[in-house]
Amino acid sequence: MRIDISFHSNENRLVGDLYLPDGLAAGEQVPAVVVVGPASSTRGQVPAIYAERLAALGYAAVAFDHTGYGQSEGFPRSDEDPFTKIEDVKNAVSFLATRPEVDADRIAATGVCAGGGYAPAAAVADRRIKAVATASGLHDLRATIQAAGDWRAIMAAAGAARQQYAATGRPTHVRFLADGELDVWRENAKKFYLSDRNQDPTWRNETLLWSYDKMLQFSALDTAELLAPTPLLIIAGDQAETLAHSQAMYARAQEPKELLLLDGGMHFDLYDRPEYLDPAIAKIDAFFKTNL
Repeated sequence: MRIDISFHSNENRLVGDLYLPDGLAAGEQVPAVVVVGPASSTRGQVPAIYAERLAALGYAAVAFDHTGYGQSEGFPRSDEDPFTKIEDVKNAVSFLATRPEVDADRIAATGVCAGGGYAPAAAVADRRIKAVATASGLHDLRATIQAAGDWRAIMAAAGAARQQYAATGRPTHVRFLADGELDVWRENAKKFYLSDRNQDPTWRNETLLWSYDKMLQFSALDTAELLAPTPLLIIAGDQAETLAHSQAMYARAQEPKELLLLDGGMHFDLYDRPEYLDPAIAKIDAFFKTNL
């Protein structure tokens, strides 16, 4: 069962969907999961896929559009601001804790791609989150920006865009996935976002240019060792283009922690490919049943 919901985060109204188990009895309370999607994502993409699957296993799962994305409020649009998104996660927890269907003492977070950095970072400070699972985690945005090329030139462009906005009120956006041939990882991203695998028409192929200076400032590795004793599950394909992120996060985190590598899986396979999604969801379910 899916319910249209909304909640507020930093004075912006965020729009989402609450997925509930079928046949939930009146007064029954179940564990809950905040599903945190990839960079640029909207709730009808990966968050909906994971939330629907988790609800079928007995969880109340919320998928929502972050500040400035999809149907949620927030301006400028498409601002991939890790710190705002982390606050959105905390406010999603607050929303879940008010729901009569939710056992507020059993709330978890699941993050995919960049959400795999935001979810554990939120849980470090927000101890209402009792367990964290990540899939194809892009845990270290700082390293991602540094690897993108001349990061200082990117920062200069971001600064210029900020100055233009101050002068004109017009934000500058760049394509999230640029035209032309890109590296293997981004070409594989196109196979998801620019195909019928992307089921959300509200998604925009854009990123606010000065998001990149915020992303440079963020790495979940910075606080990973502070997450304990909250348990952490990291899932990745053993052929994932971002595997090093998962390995680094696992190395930095303290016990209790688990790492599951799926044979043959690449980064975007864990978004929606049944042969990888099925075992990932099954492991997340087992992990949450043990730790919630």
